[in-house]
Amino acid sequence: MSSKLNLLNLDRKGLEAFFAELGEKPFRATQVLKWIHQEGVSDFELMSNLSKALRARLADIAEVRLPEIVFEQKSEDGTYKWVLELDGQNRIETVFIPEEGRGTLCVSSQVGCALECTFCSTAQQGFNRNLSTAEIIGQVWVAAKALKGKANLTNVVMMGMGEPLLNFNNTVSALNLMMDDFAYGLAKRRVTVSTSGVVPALLRLADVSEASLAVSLHAPNDELRDILVPINKKYPIAQLLEACKYYIKDEKRRKVTFEYVMLSGINDSVEQAHQLSKLLEGIPSKVNLIPFNPFPNTQYTRSSNNAIHRFTAVLKEAGLITTTRKTRGDDIDAACGQLVGKVKDKTKRQLKSQQAVIL
Repeated sequence: MSSKLNLLNLDRKGLEAFFAELGEKPFRATQVLKWIHQEGVSDFELMSNLSKALRARLADIAEVRLPEIVFEQKSEDGTYKWVLELDGQNRIETVFIPEEGRGTLCVSSQVGCALECTFCSTAQQGFNRNLSTAEIIGQVWVAAKALKGKANLTNVVMMGMGEPLLNFNNTVSALNLMMDDFAYGLAKRRVTVSTSGVVPALLRLADVSEASLAVSLHAPNDELRDILVPINKKYPIAQLLEACKYYIKDEKRRKVTFEYVMLSGINDSVEQAHQLSKLLEGIPSKVNLIPFNPFPNTQYTRSSNNAIHRFTAVLKEAGLITTTRKTRGDDIDAACGQLVGKVKDKTKRQLKSQQAVIL
């Protein structure tokens, strides 16, 4: 492992502190940010507005070390999936979804996932570790480079592998870079953090970031959510919704997106749609219904189109903005809930899952 400092781990404040220690002026931080993130340059020698002496010094003590693309797939619908090598043991997956007028990158925050949502393929892989800031923002860097001349990256969603709020500090630093005018310059409404509901971290995030918020709700009551999203046992729905209100309290136009995977016979009844609309009363929100994407050995199946239409009709009648996510990239296992990467599992979750199938 290199002893050099990876500058991808530093947001603007971090870079300013780094250059201050070197006796350099703060503006060096913005120069280097622009070279790395806007120009896609990882070689200090090419950073032509830095002095030769500073370039040589940076080469001695620092580096720009990126995740390596080991595999690229392109779906029939234009979706890209990249498998990225991190440390010789673990791999993560990053997905780009092109749509008319925008292109969304789905970014991972952990190797595997520390949570155990029962309908998600990533969760069945177990958990190894949090990603560094460099490994999170490196996905954006690598994707932007790979897409140059092919597609525009306009939005980033932290909805890939892992629970972002269980990797709080590194996630916040990466968000800062995504929204920094000297790095990727994305508007706050174009950068979204998706959480399963780690309430204390969500309250902290409200005080340090302006990123948009999406919540993996998936059930209209605690009894069912305890099964689908087990962290609900620790932070039940009432606590989670209070945290959501706090997150958007200062901005009248902001809305929380509530994600709801559609599972046949589990959470897709008309009665449950009425429960959900009542639950979200008084919260500026929109609901994103996600047709379930199957994976090996899952117990769940996707709701029928009719069930999804009936569910949607109830929510819309109650005045809720409701969309159904178009399934993208499922022919390359790049759809929501299908990302698996290669996880050196520390939780034995993979093994338990395999034993359950055998039994």
